[in-house]
Amino acid sequence: MMLLSVLIPCYNEAATIANMLERLAQITIPMQWIAVDDCSRDDTYQVLQQLTATYPHMQVVQHRQNRGKGAAIRTALAHATGNIVIIQDADLEYDPHDFYELIKPIEAGLINVVFGSRFMGRHTGMYFWNAIGNKGLTFLTNLLFNCWISDMETCYKVMRTDIMRSMNLVSNDFRIEAEITAKVLMQGERIFEVPITYLGRTYEEGKKMHPKYGFLTVWALFRLRLLGRP
Repeated sequence: MMLLSVLIPCYNEAATIANMLERLAQITIPMQWIAVDDCSRDDTYQVLQQLTATYPHMQVVQHRQNRGKGAAIRTALAHATGNIVIIQDADLEYDPHDFYELIKPIEAGLINVVFGSRFMGRHTGMYFWNAIGNKGLTFLTNLLFNCWISDMETCYKVMRTDIMRSMNLVSNDFRIEAEITAKVLMQGERIFEVPITYLGRTYEEGKKMHPKYGFLTVWALFRLRLLGRP
């Protein structure tokens, strides 16, 4: 069985990170965890440091200044040693039990890239306008890159490690989702989607996605199509 490197970007997740890692520990896939604290203002880094005693296969990295989700993913990727990488948010919106189905097509050699789709599976707690915005960004992605996917903004992006490294990712913020998707497609890879479970949290609970990122993502998608960079 291949080794799965789990890239865990963290920002102000002290309240949820322990529970998320407890869920992750229930998965019986050989894994390497890389948690990157993006200069959180709460005790996320301290909690992660304490949890390394419980999870010795977890590597913890800290950014000295807040750089964004994309930067945290790129930092984690630099430390990945597994054959396959997956992005796992540090909150409780996504269920690691979906890992089994997500990596199955890659392990079988059928495909190199798998996305987990919230719109094909069970989802609850998603804001109406967030769902509409996601649908719009996904439609634009399909239009610009001649593909047919249902959830471009999903956290669960899974692929062979060498493919993600070959992209030379540069995005620091949430535009990383568009950059990864576009560069996968521009490299001629096909995206296979698997239904996943999603339990959205509220802004009061710490949801960070802001409407402005929708407009920035539109701009990034056009730049990626025309210039090859976000």
